[in-house]
Amino acid sequence: MDSKSPGLREWKAHWPLVLTAFLGMSYPPIAYYSMGLFIEPLSRDFGWNRTEIAIGASISAIISVPLMPLVGVLVDRWGVRFLALPGTIMTGACIASFAIANGNLTQWAMLWVIFALCQAFLKTTIWTAAVMSRFVASRSLAVAVTLCGVSFANIVAPPLVRWLIESFGWRTSYVVMGIGWGLPVFVLCALFLYDGHDDKRRGGQGEAGGPQIYAYGLSIRQALRSGPIIRVGAATLITLLLTACLVVHQVPLLIEAGLSRTSAAYLASLSGFGAIAGSLVSGWLMDRFHAGTVGAITNAMAAAALLLLLEPFRTPALIVTAMLVIGYASGTKLQLCGYLTSIYGGMKNYGKIFGVMASIIAISSALGPMLGGVIYDTTGSYSLFILASIPASLFSAMLLVGLGKYPDWSAVQDEPVTDRTAAVAKQA
Repeated sequence: MDSKSPGLREWKAHWPLVLTAFLGMSYPPIAYYSMGLFIEPLSRDFGWNRTEIAIGASISAIISVPLMPLVGVLVDRWGVRFLALPGTIMTGACIASFAIANGNLTQWAMLWVIFALCQAFLKTTIWTAAVMSRFVASRSLAVAVTLCGVSFANIVAPPLVRWLIESFGWRTSYVVMGIGWGLPVFVLCALFLYDGHDDKRRGGQGEAGGPQIYAYGLSIRQALRSGPIIRVGAATLITLLLTACLVVHQVPLLIEAGLSRTSAAYLASLSGFGAIAGSLVSGWLMDRFHAGTVGAITNAMAAAALLLLLEPFRTPALIVTAMLVIGYASGTKLQLCGYLTSIYGGMKNYGKIFGVMASIIAISSALGPMLGGVIYDTTGSYSLFILASIPASLFSAMLLVGLGKYPDWSAVQDEPVTDRTAAVAKQA
């Protein structure tokens, strides 16, 4: 981007917003990514087994499914700031409150239920909607950086929490996580988290279109009949179902492939760095080429990488290559869904439409790990999962090919008021 490019101007004006969204995106996931480190001390203190400890996270994922569309409605109505500021405070208090666990499983489950309700205010819809309201020319890259917050949490939270538990105990660790990570996020939100709704309330235009960016787009009913939106949703369901399964089962899958536990753990971490690379590189590519094509190629690459994990092909070098490619591909999923939803659905009802997409993501996150477990328990191997994932990845790639030209929402804006409803329907 040269110094006069619209994309560079957007970054100069709004990089603090992207930083805020990046850290906000990293905040709720720390409770999930650090859970494995709390298993041993909770089991020791309360005598819980792993299923009992993990049940709270499963409940939280299930509760998130119906909440996402509701959050989207609130975003479209009031804007992101209305949700993020109280959401940050409540989520921090919930994470800290895990420190009061007393060995009662009902209490433990209720703490996770309350956490699920509060962290819904900080879901992907919030941060991507804020960034998309300010970025047009460099929207995909800005969303990519935002979504890297999840990978950042995956990389930083485990070693940080391990040190906290060893130094101060598990109760103090929960308090430090809730307040220490949440306070900077709250301060940044208070200073920089504004979107087009705030421009509208202040009577301004905003650098990226301000209030007008929310004037045009599909209704929920039109989106449910939109071919591109349906295909993006189906591709998202398939790819994230497979990704959620791989994230949970990648270490035992690699051990089955002949690696030691230590090597498998390092490779799992390596895939996290690959996810960051995938998010950033694909974000840059989608600002320059059709996002559907970029996504299709990425999904096809994942299918090829899965093939390398099968018995006739796998060698140590090919396994490393496969995990890097799989990590790269996993880093593109969320931003591909969010970006294509904003492109083909417009921003008028982005929160509602992406709220439905977020429910699909939550369903995938809940069912994916279970799918891998059922396949392994039934067959005694992950080979069937890999064999099924290859054609599934290719099918998701086919869904993203030929989505059609991007809708021109400025053409809708130019239509006479009486013709705008028909023009919007034509864009669908």
